Amino acid sequence: MSGGFHPIISCSPQLTDLVVNLDPTIDFTAGTVAGIAGILVAQPFDTVKVRLQNPSLSSRYRSTFNAFTTIVREERFRGLYKGVVSPLATCAFMNGLVFATYKFFTKVQLDDPAAPPSLAQIAVAGAGCGIVTSLISSPTELVKIRQQNVLGGRTSAVKVTMDILKQSGIRGLYRGLGATALRDTGYGAYFMAYEGTCRYFRPAPNSTIQTDHTSLLSEIDSEARITPWSTLFLAAAMAGIAGWVATFPMDVIKTRMQSTDITIIDPGSQRQCIPDPHNSYRTILSTLEHSYRSEGYRMFFRGLVPTLIRSVPVNMATFSVYESIVHLLS
Repeated sequence: MSGGFHPIISCSPQLTDLVVNLDPTIDFTAGTVAGIAGILVAQPFDTVKVRLQNPSLSSRYRSTFNAFTTIVREERFRGLYKGVVSPLATCAFMNGLVFATYKFFTKVQLDDPAAPPSLAQIAVAGAGCGIVTSLISSPTELVKIRQQNVLGGRTSAVKVTMDILKQSGIRGLYRGLGATALRDTGYGAYFMAYEGTCRYFRPAPNSTIQTDHTSLLSEIDSEARITPWSTLFLAAAMAGIAGWVATFPMDVIKTRMQSTDITIIDPGSQRQCIPDPHNSYRTILSTLEHSYRSEGYRMFFRGLVPTLIRSVPVNMATFSVYESIVHLLS
């Protein structure tokens, strides 16, 4: 979901048990490497999405394809990777936070710890996970978006961060936090779609397959045999699409809020920063109202095409890397 980060869960009959019992070191390592792979694949699409959502830049591009070609022509291929440093730098921590919060919100809903969670419980756990992780993803994405909106030259993540802190303080880094939290409730749809797809296509349980989790490696191998890779890839793709479609309008609002500064220099002191009363993107409601009045409802889906295009290869690549690392380290 958030930005280029894509959470990973195992597609298994006992989803909660696998998440809980998998060696934390293996899961953390595999999830981090997979997250990095996902970010690298997703970043070009994310840059195009941000440019299309930014009201001051969107008029430069006629379509998704035109945005790709224009950025490459004017800023070279590396222009598509502006802002990639901040999500890469927080990938490991985000992976650990997603793992811990998803496990927590799943366990607190289960009366029987040995029972698999329902799809509704998975959705609730995912949404809760998204809200908590927004505390990290919000400032990370703000810095990334500011870098992606720079035309021509480049600016470092450190410089962008220091400029924001100097002008607006720590609150400036958390501009758009509410919108990010609402957007990231899409983790619920992500996890639910993934597990739901796996359950739909999974054959009837085989009595010879272990269910007591005494040998995790054997269980993973058995699960791989009864759940074809094609199903796992489909589940990953469906998860990516569902996660974005569920809350995409809020992503547009978040991008617009984080693309602009909420403060201006006080004309009286010439030094102190004060809230800008003329900023149409001050809050979620003001952003929603101004955007709808000036551009109509279609604005809330601007950038959806590159996002959906990227969701398929990104989630497939992320899942493949995760499963490969788990098998290798197990």
